[in-house]
Amino acid sequence: MDLQPILQVSNLTVQFGNLLANNDVNLEIFPGEIVGLIGPNGAGKTTCFNAITGLEKPTSGKITFKGKDITGWLPHKICQAGMSRTFQVTKAFAHMTVAEALRVGAYNRHSEKNVQAQVDRVIEFTDLRDCADKKCGDLSLATLRRIELARAMATDPELLLLDEAGAGLNATELAGLMNILRRLNQEQHVTLCVVEHVMQMVMGICQKIFVLDSGVMIASGNPQEISTNDKVIEAYLGKRAQHVH
Repeated sequence: MDLQPILQVSNLTVQFGNLLANNDVNLEIFPGEIVGLIGPNGAGKTTCFNAITGLEKPTSGKITFKGKDITGWLPHKICQAGMSRTFQVTKAFAHMTVAEALRVGAYNRHSEKNVQAQVDRVIEFTDLRDCADKKCGDLSLATLRRIELARAMATDPELLLLDEAGAGLNATELAGLMNILRRLNQEQHVTLCVVEHVMQMVMGICQKIFVLDSGVMIASGNPQEISTNDKVIEAYLGKRAQHVH
């Protein structure tokens, strides 16, 4: 494993008025890892993602990507540098075909002559051939989740952040998504960071997990360590559950 983190978040604080959405958050992700970021509702996970990817400006702290300080960079500049993300909401590009939506992603890091080849490659990888010419707005939630992943993949990222990619999927759909993510990591060598409430997915693919609660990082470790951590159990289930545990 490379000793240099691909992403380093140092003392990140994001404040909205009196609300500390992220409070002095630190995390490191190394090339080739699949990392999870979990926590109860309102823990500050998406805010952390937004700060890392340029959608929110940090109140304080530093974000380093591939050794370069990207704090405060605009989202498209961060994407061009090699970091992409998915979003929880899958309604974007509803009037475009799947192939057209993927072209939007591909243009970020590819010239016109290479865009179609990139779109074709991603469609094949994510098994979207049968709906490539269909409008996104006519497709199921599970397919839209895959399209959202494919759109982010089309930017050819070195680091991909996934925000609730497994939400609303049944067991079969979730297994299919997890398989794509494992292949993306192993075959395309894309580093992954997953914000997720679906514990089956987090525990099934992540080698390391960070846990946020009320904007504060309360734990980090492998899945076994996190699943038996008293602070994590208390954050999710309350003090009574911690004592029972």
